[in-house]
Amino acid sequence: MSMQRESSWPMVSVADAHAAIARVSATPLGTERVLSHRAAGRVVAHIVTAPADMPTEPRSTIDGYAIRSADGDIARPVVAELTAGGDTLAQLLPGQAVRIMTGAPLPAGADAAVMVERTQEVAGVLTYTGTVRAGECVIQPGSDMRAGDVVMPVGSVISAGDVGLLTNIGLRHVTVYRRPVVAVLSTGDEVYEYDEPLPYGGVRDSNRPALLAAIAAAGCEGISLGIAPDQPELQRARVMAGLARADVLITSGGVSMGTRDFIKPLLAELGQVQFGRIAFKPGKPTMCAVVGTTIVFGLPGNPVSSLVSFEVFVRPALRRLMGDATPERPRVPVHLADSIMPSPDRPEYMRAAVRWQDGRLVAITTGAQGSSRLLSMRAANALLVIAPGEQRLAAGSLVDALLVGDVH
Repeated sequence: MSMQRESSWPMVSVADAHAAIARVSATPLGTERVLSHRAAGRVVAHIVTAPADMPTEPRSTIDGYAIRSADGDIARPVVAELTAGGDTLAQLLPGQAVRIMTGAPLPAGADAAVMVERTQEVAGVLTYTGTVRAGECVIQPGSDMRAGDVVMPVGSVISAGDVGLLTNIGLRHVTVYRRPVVAVLSTGDEVYEYDEPLPYGGVRDSNRPALLAAIAAAGCEGISLGIAPDQPELQRARVMAGLARADVLITSGGVSMGTRDFIKPLLAELGQVQFGRIAFKPGKPTMCAVVGTTIVFGLPGNPVSSLVSFEVFVRPALRRLMGDATPERPRVPVHLADSIMPSPDRPEYMRAAVRWQDGRLVAITTGAQGSSRLLSMRAANALLVIAPGEQRLAAGSLVDALLVGDVH
């Protein structure tokens, strides 16, 4: 069997690849109801509105005394004490004060509170310094939200603070989009499990564990399909198993032009190929197809190509399927710490560490950018988007970066 000299798949641009993926992943998956306190990271599928004014009554924002501001700074008897959550009810008459704790509802008749640091209480009589205005140290009913206010719109990703908000308004369940189930298959005769003896020429399967970790970090459910050797019928069986179980199938390896690369012809036979190659580095052989209702991504076998292709193309699709209104990673301008030589013919997504320095974002690449060098991913929190060119980019040049991690 001779090797093919030229790929039969047209080369698409990064923009066209993104557009094709956006089309096939545009519709979020179905919805489900989950407990609000377990909803962090999920995406809201139905508008959440406030069931009532919050707070429902005026409350003290300080530890101190509830008073009537119109009484002025006269000495006054302390007739009761109110604590947050306490069941004591009080009616404040003119010329009186009620001892009150932070978060407690104001007694009827009171319109202000004075903090304890400004007061003196002797033998049950309160005096304080300065003037107190109506509404001082009081949170008013409905000041946080009004009944019917939109608390969370559709497409919102539920944060830790949102979990607190949902439970605070008494919402036991929230309707969210279903998380995509993503199956991952590694291919290749040379690929071995991490705990298997490694023969001469063999490689350990780092792609599948790394991709499953990236899938989990994206908020999805991953399924391992193991390793399929370079035998067409075995790969077909594993692919069919993935198609039956998953919303998205990711294969690793078998998408180049070798005599043992069977994935692309198989997917072309089973479904509709959206594109077969991308003018992109690293990861030119990356493909996307749709088989039935399952989106399939064929990623290269080189570990870095696999992970970078996942970040740039697969992750946004997964976030879109789970209803995220902003599925893309943040893209920001950064200054190069060192000079960079662009690829002459393709945009390159270089791994880099981005940090704040003298009030601006500065990027330094993580060393050699070979597509098999996983160490280049080790300290990377960004992918530099380097346009093709013939001229070296000088240190200090401004380029775009996709932020894939935290910046410090």
